[in-house]
Amino acid sequence: MGRGRVQLKRIENKINRQVTFSKRRGGLLKKAHEISVLCDAEVALVVFSHKGKLFEYSTDSCMEKILERYERYSYAERQLTATDLNSQENWTLEYNRLKAKVELLQRNHRHYLGEELDSMTLKELQNLEHQLDNALKHIRSRKNQLMYESISELQKKERAIQEQNNMLAKQIKEKEKKVAQQAQWEQQNHMTSMSPFLLAQPPLPCLNIGGTFPEEAQAARRNELDLTLEPIYSCHLGCFTT
Repeated sequence: MGRGRVQLKRIENKINRQVTFSKRRGGLLKKAHEISVLCDAEVALVVFSHKGKLFEYSTDSCMEKILERYERYSYAERQLTATDLNSQENWTLEYNRLKAKVELLQRNHRHYLGEELDSMTLKELQNLEHQLDNALKHIRSRKNQLMYESISELQKKERAIQEQNNMLAKQIKEKEKKVAQQAQWEQQNHMTSMSPFLLAQPPLPCLNIGGTFPEEAQAARRNELDLTLEPIYSCHLGCFTT
């Protein structure tokens, strides 16, 4: 007849309980050693008796290293679990906070546009008016600053262009002066080279400035001679008449 299955429950008899503890403890230590050798596993076994007596087993590694490794692993597991829970709660809180902030910004934007003002109190309207006035002051100040900067930049460009024009005008004058000097120098060289040829030529006939031709000049000369000869002829004729 086979042995029946033993029901697991606390043994009431102290002697039997002590004997069973001793036997099972030895078997448990033996199994721990076997699994560590067969499976190349790190095993740490800690057993306290009902009287508080400690029984332990560990593989080649010391008990402290195995327990430290266990503590790191269990701490990482707890942190990961806690982080997941905290992150989920944090994301929920962050979502609600951002949603409320977006709603507030949208409502303020509508108020700035002059919409949905019926629900606002007098103090809120005054505060809104003050904010709009300050905003307009900042806008005007920024606009004036940009205008001044633009005007200053244009003035700098104008001065630069004026200086460039003056420089170009100066260069043009110097170039014209050089061209005139070159032309004068070429003319002097030409006259110098032509002077021997001019001296070798005979003198040109004189021109009548009054505009009369040579025939007219000879006729005028004859008239003058006739005028000078008239008294002589009259004198001679008078002598013959007497």
